Amino acid sequence: MKKKVWIWILSIIVVLAIGVTVFFTMNKGPKMADNPIDETPVMVQKAKEEELIETILVTGKIVPEDEQKVFLEPEKGEISEYKVEENQKVKAGDPLFIYDSSKLKTQFNRAVRERDLIQSRAKTEQNQIAELNKKIAETKKKVGVPQKVKSDDPEAEDVTIIPVTQDDVNQLMNDKIQLEIQYEGTKAEIEGAQEQINEIDAQIKAMTVTSKIDGIIVKINKNTVINETGANEPVIHITSSEPFKVIGTMSEFDTVKIQKDQAVVVRPKVYKDREWKGVVESVSQFPNDEGGGGDFGGGMGGGNVTMYPFKVAITDDTSELRQGFHVSLEVKISGGGKSLVVPHMAIVDEDGMSLIYVLNDGKLERREIQTGKMNDEFIEVTDGVSLGELVVTMPFEGMHDGMEVASYDEVK
Repeated sequence: MKKKVWIWILSIIVVLAIGVTVFFTMNKGPKMADNPIDETPVMVQKAKEEELIETILVTGKIVPEDEQKVFLEPEKGEISEYKVEENQKVKAGDPLFIYDSSKLKTQFNRAVRERDLIQSRAKTEQNQIAELNKKIAETKKKVGVPQKVKSDDPEAEDVTIIPVTQDDVNQLMNDKIQLEIQYEGTKAEIEGAQEQINEIDAQIKAMTVTSKIDGIIVKINKNTVINETGANEPVIHITSSEPFKVIGTMSEFDTVKIQKDQAVVVRPKVYKDREWKGVVESVSQFPNDEGGGGDFGGGMGGGNVTMYPFKVAITDDTSELRQGFHVSLEVKISGGGKSLVVPHMAIVDEDGMSLIYVLNDGKLERREIQTGKMNDEFIEVTDGVSLGELVVTMPFEGMHDGMEVASYDEVK
C-alpha cells in the first residue's frame, strides 16, 4: 500500500514539473518576439558631408603607340635585298628591303643618254644662233655703203658697187628666227627627257621600302605567299618604340563620366598586386561596330548598351609590359565638392520611393528622401535629412514610424 502511494506521489510531481516548464516556455516566447528592438541595439550613423568619388572599372589590352605592317606589292616584282633583321631598332626613313630594280636602272641609263644627246644638239643650236647674231650685226653696218671693186683690166677704171642691201639683213634675220624655233623645240625635248628620267628615278627610289616610324622589327616573313587578293601576311611588322598604351571599349554610361587627362590605374592581369599609372588620352565620339559588346566590355557591357572605344596613355615605365597583355583599369571620378551623404544600406526602396529611418529623441522617424550622385559606399541626399542627424544604417522588417528605441550603437 505504501509503495503504490509513493508511485502516485512521484507521478504527480513529474506532471507538475512538465506543466511548469511548458508555462514558462510559453510566457518567454512572446516577450522575445514582441520586443526585438529592446534586445538588439539599432545601428545608426550621422548624415555627413563627403566628396563622392566614383570608381569606374573597365578592361583593355596593351598595344604599341603605333605600328607599321608592310605588305608585298606584286607589281614591283621580287625583293632583291633585305636591309634589316628581326629585333633590330629602326628610325623613320631607314630602308627595310629593296625590290629588284635592274630593269628600271637600264631604262634610267638609256633616258640619261638620250637627254645628253639632245642637250648637245641644243648647245650647237645656241652657238649657231650666237654666230648669226654676230653676222647680222656686221651686215647691218654694211647696208648701203658703196664699195669700189678693181677691174681685172689694168686699163679699166675701178667700179663702185653696193654689195650689201637690207634684203641681205632680212634673210639673215629669217634664218635666225628659224633656228630659234628649232632651239625652243630642242629645249622642250630636254624637258621631256628630264621628266622621264625623274619618273624612272622615283620608281627606282620607290623600290626601296622604308620605315615610317621609330620602332623595332617584330617579324620578317621572307616566305610570304601572294594570292589573288594580295599577301596574307606582312613582309615586315614594326612596332613603335614609344611607351605602350591601352585600348578597349566602355559603355555609354561610362563615357559621359570620363574626360580626357583623368588619372587611371592600370593593373596587368599577369602581374598580381602591381599597377601602373596612366591618363585617359581619348574616348571616341563614335560607337564601336554597331554598338556591340566589343573586345573589351565595361561594367554595363552587352545587351542594348552601346560601346565606345577609348585609349589610355601609360605614364610609368612600360619596359616590363608586352604587347597584347590584358589589363583592368580603374578610373576615379570626382563628384566636384562635398555632398550630404548616407550609406547605401540605410535606404529602403518602397513603391518607387526612397525611404530612411532617422532616430530622434529615442523614436524612429520614417522619411522620404531625394537622392543624387553616389559611389560604392555612399549616396547623396538632396532632400529629406539634415547634416548630423542619426540615420539607421541597417533597417529591418518590422520597423515603423514612431517606434521607440531603447538602445543604439553609432557607427563613426
